[in-house]
Amino acid sequence: MIASVEHQTGAGAPSGEHVLGESLSVYLPGKHIKPLTPGQREYLDAIEHHDLVISVGPAGTGKTYMAVAAAVAMLKAGQTRKLVLARPAVEAGEKLGFLPGDMQQKVNPYLRPLLDALHDMMTFDQVQRLIEADVIEIIPLAFMRGRTLNDAVIILDEAQNTTRNQMLMFLTRMGQGSKMVVTGDTTQIDLEEPRDSGLIDAARRLRKVSGVASVTLTERDIVRHSLVQRIVDAYGQDGAGGRRGNINSPA
Repeated sequence: MIASVEHQTGAGAPSGEHVLGESLSVYLPGKHIKPLTPGQREYLDAIEHHDLVISVGPAGTGKTYMAVAAAVAMLKAGQTRKLVLARPAVEAGEKLGFLPGDMQQKVNPYLRPLLDALHDMMTFDQVQRLIEADVIEIIPLAFMRGRTLNDAVIILDEAQNTTRNQMLMFLTRMGQGSKMVVTGDTTQIDLEEPRDSGLIDAARRLRKVSGVASVTLTERDIVRHSLVQRIVDAYGQDGAGGRRGNINSPA
């Protein structure tokens, strides 16, 4: 168990402490998370040295998992006070209004992958205590409107399914002392018009902006079952992996 919420989210780690090194210390006793590929190492370096990181890559490359691990390591070390995990609630052609249940029941399936990542780094009780203390938030993207988030690590997952306006809304939530990580897969866009993806638009607009890093993970960075890489390769041969956009093509 964590000693206390106050202790773990205090004024900060000692100056110069290298929290995002070769091994990330998370809350589970004895567990350390290491980057498994050069691409993942580059990703962690980008998170450490930039205020905003845009990470694009196929399924299984650790885009979300490594971002959450970095945020949890920073939270444990006292280098941030809050962790916010967000997702757009639009996937695979489903619309929330047509799903059964109240709003919480409707959004929970969309947020589940973020919770799964946390549960690989903390006990269930630790996650619940930090959520109840408002140290960790896992929310639909729409719930971020109008907020300013200071001293936080803010992760937007599945960002390929944001519109341009939603992406702008998200990016402008950043307050003092915060970092943002935006992750997505441009081959899995569920919007009616893939060209409208806020992820593609942001990657183009911000590529030369100071303080922003873009990291592209590839099939070589896939760390799930070895079959996943072969599946991604097979679907990628004819573009069958879903509606896709190109971050390098003209708008």
